[in-house]
Parts: sequence; C-alpha cells; structure tokens
Amino acid sequence: MSKTEQNLKEAFSGESQASLRYWAFAEKADAEGFVGAAKLFRAAARAEAVHALNHLRAMNAVRSTKENLEAAVDGECFEFKEMYPAMVKDAVAENEIDARHSLEYAMSIEMIHHKLFQKALESENENASASFYVCPVCGHTVRDKVPKKCPYCGADGAKFIETA
Repeated sequence: MSKTEQNLKEAFSGESQASLRYWAFAEKADAEGFVGAAKLFRAAARAEAVHALNHLRAMNAVRSTKENLEAAVDGECFEFKEMYPAMVKDAVAENEIDARHSLEYAMSIEMIHHKLFQKALESENENASASFYVCPVCGHTVRDKVPKKCPYCGADGAKFIETA
C-alpha cells in the first residue's frame, strides 16, 4: 500500500470519528440548552462527513452497488463473527458492563444488517418500496414494521427513527 493510500485510510477514519463525535456533542449541547454550540457541532459534523466521503471516493472504495453490497455483507459478517465476540469477551473479563452491553447490541444488530444486505444482494430491487426504522438505543434495524418494543434493548417502538 502506498503512503498516500495509507494516509487516505487514516484520514477517512479520523474524519468519520470526528463526525460522529460532533453529532454526540451536539446532542449533549441540545440537552444542556446550549443551542448555539449544538448548531456549531452539527455543522462541523456535516463538514467532517464531507471530508470522510471525499477520502473514501479518492480511495476508489465506492464501487458498483453490487460490489458495495458484497462488501457490506462481508464487513457485517466479520463484525458479528470475529470482531465483536472477542471484544465482548474482553469486556466481560474486565467487568465493564456498559461496554459489554454496547458491544453486544452492536454484535446482534450486525447480524440483522448482514441478512438485510444479503437479501438486497440477491434481489437488486428488494428494498425499492421499503421503509427502514432504527432503534435509537441499540441500533436494531427493521424493515417496514416497527415492533411495539425493541427485542434487543426493550426501547419503545414509537421511538424508532425512520431513515430516508
């Protein structure tokens, strides 16, 4: 891998993390009544996302939809089969309860994402008229019908967020 490719990967990772961090900071600022700070954090979060997407494109990492679905299937499979189980094991060993819950939620939901991506890969127009909803607590993702309660974290289904 060239130095430029390595730099783009590092920059993509950093910008992606900054974007999400600033979204979290905006939520906290809103909760504390700091409207101006929240607006600034959201603007910076959006800008960091633009940077990350530009880096991703420069790496030629956005391909055809079929290739992107294949990459998503592979990535989700890796996460729930290899990455998260080891992380959960460490959190349990270190008695880090909040970390364990966060990691277990992610591991479980990655299995759902894997199935959704796999189904989309099998039928390109699978989701043309579908609506997707995401649990704001654990990330559980459902197609078309929201449960009364999230089966993973117990959150009220009315709090699920519809995605565009």
